Amino acid sequence: CQNSDPISLELARFDSYMLDVRGLAISTRHQRVLIVRKFLLAQRRGKHFALGRISVNGVRAFVLSGYGKYGAGTVGVVGGALRCDLRFRALEGDNTEHLREAVPRAAHWRLAGVPELLSDREVQALLNSFHKLEHSSKRAYAMVRCLTDLGLRASEVAQLRLDDIDWKEGTIRLPMGKLRRGNVLPLPKKVGQAIVDYLRTERPLTTNRAVFVRHVAPYDVPIGSGVVRRAVREAYQRCGLAHSRVHILRHTMASMLLRQGAPLKE
Repeated sequence: CQNSDPISLELARFDSYMLDVRGLAISTRHQRVLIVRKFLLAQRRGKHFALGRISVNGVRAFVLSGYGKYGAGTVGVVGGALRCDLRFRALEGDNTEHLREAVPRAAHWRLAGVPELLSDREVQALLNSFHKLEHSSKRAYAMVRCLTDLGLRASEVAQLRLDDIDWKEGTIRLPMGKLRRGNVLPLPKKVGQAIVDYLRTERPLTTNRAVFVRHVAPYDVPIGSGVVRRAVREAYQRCGLAHSRVHILRHTMASMLLRQGAPLKE
């Protein structure tokens, strides 16, 4: 579509709303723009598009078109994208309440979404497994310490910079997240020790300010989040754990905080 195309202009404004008002991550925004584009194209008649032509039946049919083929999860994603767009249109002055109410919601059975967790014993076995690595063991260990002890996301570990760590105060600053604000967390002793050990003995000479950098040429480049995920998956395999998702470590950290009496929001 050309820049003057009404749908392209509409989607550009929708994307700005998701960024400036909702503070959504770029991956979420990109996914929702693609879904809404497909929806608007399906509702267009000829070269013209008007919100008033969108019907309740059209909304339902679009959301449910993939149900059965892709499952309830896809219905939730597609429906969430449409609801977000319709909220944006409401802020623009359009009457979308009847359309938002028409967006189907996927059924979520009680306890069906309870996340998988690792036991304390499994976490310790995971951390101990890095001694078996022949290459980049200290980088992998330090990265996974950030996941298990701080509950970081893989992307947050990859984005850490040397300037984010205040060694004197014992804190670590995270990049701006979904709420459009950064977080300053206490730096646990074992995490700090693992990072220092990596920086002093294994990290290649580089002027890059990223904490974790590539260990193969080009060296002067930060790692991607895929490196973090691969380190965790390989550790699962070494321990004989039938897991693949990195987010399990974040859920495990959250569960531990709850057992210690931390509020659910925290």
